Amino acid sequence: MAKIIIGFMGSGKSTIAKLLDPNYIDMDALITERIGMSISDFFAKEGEAAFRQIESQVLAELAETDAVISTGGGVVVTEANRQILANNDHTIYLKADFDTLCDRISRDKVNVRPLFENNSRADFKAIFDGRQDWYQEAANKIVEVAGKTPEEIIEEIR
Repeated sequence: MAKIIIGFMGSGKSTIAKLLDPNYIDMDALITERIGMSISDFFAKEGEAAFRQIESQVLAELAETDAVISTGGGVVVTEANRQILANNDHTIYLKADFDTLCDRISRDKVNVRPLFENNSRADFKAIFDGRQDWYQEAANKIVEVAGKTPEEIIEEIR
């Protein structure tokens, strides 16, 4: 069964997935490859509902593998996805407080996050708050990541 890493943007999903398995699958990269454009371009052209449908198909396929998977932060928005994640024995939620995540995102000059850049802090906090229960509902392991090194997080997962 797959090890699926979930969490809000900036929580370290890709970093931790890469340490668990250098051949991990970045779900957003796989979706980008399948749709032939960036996710933000797809959102603008086809809408969020169309994206979420593709995301659910890809998640369902990947959940049947034994891969380590890093999801997008919004994977929990869809009820179907939360069901897939909850039914997976190894869905790991990397949890961090809002201020820690904002600090990480603002310092990350490699990954520009439109959801962060295009919203006020209050609106971004509302998005964060709106997803917290969904992450917890979907996960069967919750790992607090604030103040921990990637190696400490890996140890806790293992």
